[in-house]
Amino acid sequence: MLKENYNVIGVMSGTSLDGIDLAHINFNIINGKWSFKILECETVSYNKNWINELKLAVGFSEKELQILNRNYTALLANIISDFIEKYKIDALDAVCSHGHTILHQPQNGFTLQIGNLLEIATLCNQTVVCDFRVQDVQLGGQGAPLVPIGDRILFSEYDYCLNLGGFSNISFELNGNRIAFDISPVNTVLNFYANQLGLEYDDKGLITRSGEINESLLNELDALDFYQKSFPKSLGFEFVKEIIFPIMESYSIRMEDKLRTFTEHVAIQIALALPNKKGKLLITGGGAYNEFLIERIQNYLPNINVIIPSNQILEFKEALIFALLGVLKLRNETNVLSTVTGAKNDHISGIIYHVN
Repeated sequence: MLKENYNVIGVMSGTSLDGIDLAHINFNIINGKWSFKILECETVSYNKNWINELKLAVGFSEKELQILNRNYTALLANIISDFIEKYKIDALDAVCSHGHTILHQPQNGFTLQIGNLLEIATLCNQTVVCDFRVQDVQLGGQGAPLVPIGDRILFSEYDYCLNLGGFSNISFELNGNRIAFDISPVNTVLNFYANQLGLEYDDKGLITRSGEINESLLNELDALDFYQKSFPKSLGFEFVKEIIFPIMESYSIRMEDKLRTFTEHVAIQIALALPNKKGKLLITGGGAYNEFLIERIQNYLPNINVIIPSNQILEFKEALIFALLGVLKLRNETNVLSTVTGAKNDHISGIIYHVN
């Protein structure tokens, strides 16, 4: 008989390189209805060396990636172990870890999340459920986004769930199916230009607010082929490096104007992504702190009720949902929806590693 209560840790590292999110979660399922409680949670920032290495890794050789994967797995295991010890967490059912995406090329049948090597279970002395994306790509899917099944199970009261991280992605119900897709880059680009000004990020979008829109750049960004494609579709850092940055760098304009123009581009693409411009829109991810970006999204969606949740959910929603994906894997229940990823069928993704 399946359990009704699960004690797990969700672990997530996003493309914006903010750090590694860890959330201790208690799940209950009674009569098919799920509930959750977020207990201890924190983000462990990367040091400068790790940030630089993860940024450069998209161009690494196969051998360099293997070394990086081993080193990152050890880093992740140490951080997980420290988190467990710090908060005196015991009797865990599993640690459910996403790892960190380095390469994402579903069109070539390939995606790589480092930190998912089997030794992670031994290193942190816990059952680990991880590597959730590879199987979906093997089944012809995009391998992303994977969060929407959690939106359906845990956040069904909202018409739309929008995440503003390294990239924006959205999920919603359409004709009885859960639909989800990546919309555009967000913090992968905005943080890059904030870094050029000597800042980690543009706090609340204050610098962006002072910039001016370059209409020519905006029109060129909005005309990109990716935005004309129908879902399912997903983005990786390769898109930013090979397409977005060359366009942005071809314009000799102020950093403030680049930030302002790209923020407008993000808001426009988000508005275009919603099939019905009414209802409740839940916004999570680091970009939800960018007050100017939220204003621009609201400007293009005047009839949408924008909801920014508690800081716990705002910052740790992805860690929460990867914890859920791990629990669903333990229960041998579907945790990836083909309507979202484009895979041949719904499936049960992830690998379970037990302590040796």
